[in-house]
Formats: sequence, C-alpha cells, structure tokens
Amino acid sequence: MADFLQSTVTKSAIRELAEPIADVATFNSIVQSVIPDNPFACVAYMTAGENHNPVEKTRESYTVRIFYQDADAKTVGTVSDRYNSIAGFNTGAASLLANTALATAHGGTAIHDTDNEAYSATLKCHDAGGEIYMVNFSRQRISITSYSDDAIRTKVETWADTVPALA
Repeated sequence: MADFLQSTVTKSAIRELAEPIADVATFNSIVQSVIPDNPFACVAYMTAGENHNPVEKTRESYTVRIFYQDADAKTVGTVSDRYNSIAGFNTGAASLLANTALATAHGGTAIHDTDNEAYSATLKCHDAGGEIYMVNFSRQRISITSYSDDAIRTKVETWADTVPALA
C-alpha cells in the first residue's frame, strides 16, 4: 500500500497586542497602509487567467456597540450591529445613536461603547517565493496563516515592530 507523503508544511503565528487598537480610524490606517506600501515585498501574480495585486483585502467586518443607560446610570439595554465597511459602520453608529425610538424602547440614553467594538480585516499576500498567505487583523491581535517559509513571518513581524499600535 502507498503511504501519504507530506508535501507542504503550513504554519500560523499570532501576535497578541498589549493594548487593543484604539479606534476604527487607527485600525483602518494600519490595514490600508499595507496595501499600497507593501512592507512584506509581495509581488503581483496571475491565477486562473486573472491578475492579482501583491496584497489584496479579502474580508473586513466592523461591529458597533451601543448601550443604554437610565437616569441612575444603570445599563438597561445594548445593541450590537455588524457592517462590512467602515462607511457602513460609521453611518450605522450615527443612526443607532440618533434613534430616539430605540432609546425610548430601551428606556435609556444611547451611549457609544467604543471600548467594546470589534474590527477585523484579512489581507491576502503573494510572497516573491510563490506562497500565498493571509495576514489577519483584529483589535487585539494579528495573525499570519497559511505560510511555510519562516522568512514570511519575519517580514511581517519586522513591519509590525515599526507600528506603535501593534506592540
């Protein structure tokens, strides 16, 4: 009988951040800077007849959190709403905060709970060595997935060391 032989070794690595990324604007500036700046020295490629940029955003999600307080500063309700863009997130947050019918239904005043918001984005990167790997961002961590060459982790880690919010 034939045996299965290992053909690749894919790895993942996680960096837990000392402090969550402060806000959606800071988060966006970090993620967006990677695409044009290309700090990992990724290269364009073609697959299935389609051209791809060296770094592409493949997924993003932004969750706004609102809580409602009564006159005694007691939390009487919460709302959490998820969006697939920052524009949607900002518009949604403003709409929830301005929705007096919702505040009345909760019996309190709407307060934007920015400390408990969640943001995530995934970048697909094509290494010059031919590997395609993902860099996943959230407020609390950055992870690298689906890579085998340790030089990829080193490139991402070296870049992250230069970004104060990613300490």
